[in-house]
Amino acid sequence: MVTVLDQTKSERPRHPEKVRRPDTPILRKPDWIRVKAPGHPVYNETRKIVRENNLVTVCEEAGCPNIGECWAQRHATFMIMGDTCTRACAFCNVRTGMPEPLDAGEPESVAEATAQLKLKHVVITSVDRDDLPDGGAQHFADVIAATRAHNPQTTIEILTPDFLRKDGALEVVAAARPDVFNHNLETVPSLYLRVRPGARYFHSLRLLQQVKEIHPQQFTKSGIMVGLGETRDEVLQVMDDMRAASIDFLTIGQYLQPSRKHHAIDRFVTPEEFKSYETIAYAKGFLLVSASPLTRSSHHAGDDFERLRAARRAQAGV
Repeated sequence: MVTVLDQTKSERPRHPEKVRRPDTPILRKPDWIRVKAPGHPVYNETRKIVRENNLVTVCEEAGCPNIGECWAQRHATFMIMGDTCTRACAFCNVRTGMPEPLDAGEPESVAEATAQLKLKHVVITSVDRDDLPDGGAQHFADVIAATRAHNPQTTIEILTPDFLRKDGALEVVAAARPDVFNHNLETVPSLYLRVRPGARYFHSLRLLQQVKEIHPQQFTKSGIMVGLGETRDEVLQVMDDMRAASIDFLTIGQYLQPSRKHHAIDRFVTPEEFKSYETIAYAKGFLLVSASPLTRSSHHAGDDFERLRAARRAQAGV
């Protein structure tokens, strides 16, 4: 058993503008954070399909610890609009800088890769594109439309940026009607200036509330990391804020520090604490909750969504 950090990316600098940050210690990971290194034959098939379609995945760019497991099941999460983000969040391993122009062929490429991987549920996320007038909203809508046209039986989950100061952008994406609209709050309000300085907590919360106002039947989802320095009471308050915004699905996972230049880990939250958060979240009314050390937004997202749909069919007597 080994700890997976960033198995496939080159040694290029991830955040060249952050080299002035002082080093922070990286804590030794407990046993419950250990995962297997990629080695399954299907992993290589998934990687080949991603490369042949010239696509970017958050699995690689963010150094996701679950990449070995997910890619062995042909589950890749596509990251559209390039591999360079205009934000510089202190927790994130995606490179920061000036992105390249949008790839007009990307919607078809995502649709084709979804078909080749035979995905029943596809998760599509993106970098922040503050350089674009609409933040990339129309590109998101185009990707959703192309994916649905080529894969009518595939359910589509999107994980969007916050579209801060991009009037009308949210409405464009919402009109494309993904099956799940996800936007992560990432952390508690008191840590935003240090962890997510380019974002605003209540703007992100309001964005998800607006999705529900536009399409009341739309499933919405959000997630946070723990181990950044938040308190238990703050986590419970975020849950209440989410439910007040009618958010349906919640994910809670352990923050893993990508490098010494990123925000330091405050502590490793135990599996027992995650279980407690899950129990409380269900009691607060969330329809689906995933809370564990290795939980990520797209981890088992398809299985969770199918479980919800099956439960609803059973309630309807179908």
